[in-house]
Amino acid sequence: MRREFGVAIGLPEPIHSELQGWRERLGDPNAAAIPPHVTLLPPTALQDQVLPDVEEHLRQVAAGEQPFEVHLRGASTFRPVSPVVFVPLVVGISGCERVEAKVRSGPLARSLTFPYHPHVTVAHDLGEAALDRAFAALSSYDASFQVWGFTLFEQGRDRVWRPQRDFPFGRAGLPGPPEPGDGDPASG
Repeated sequence: MRREFGVAIGLPEPIHSELQGWRERLGDPNAAAIPPHVTLLPPTALQDQVLPDVEEHLRQVAAGEQPFEVHLRGASTFRPVSPVVFVPLVVGISGCERVEAKVRSGPLARSLTFPYHPHVTVAHDLGEAALDRAFAALSSYDASFQVWGFTLFEQGRDRVWRPQRDFPFGRAGLPGPPEPGDGDPASG
């Protein structure tokens, strides 16, 4: 059976709730289905039989990485190419690019529609006026956090993305994610 998976860096509290709240207030139709995140692997269809290899690949990628800082600031957009307003990274871009390239290799090798650009979406598939409001509202947004690892997400039949497994950096074979509130996307 084929299922949709993605890999992302979740956002810790209070950043998670702040940006989730903005998506909801702006009327983003995806707000309830997609938690705020920085994508490392976009939605990818996988067969059940490859999941053990995928999880081992992700464990190895995470084990070879160390935590790094991400600083989110301001607002930007992909318009006119795509109807998206996002919060850009001003620190942590190279760390995200490095991890994304490793994640999107081996059993997860795939091409991308657009070049990789780490960001946190706050408005997608809205009208121009709503996108303009999102851009203005988040133009002074500023938050930082430490990336502790990443999470494998699966899209359910209800189209909601849910965390399946965390992959902490530098912890090859060690059990458990960080304590809730330490950047664990499942805690928010």
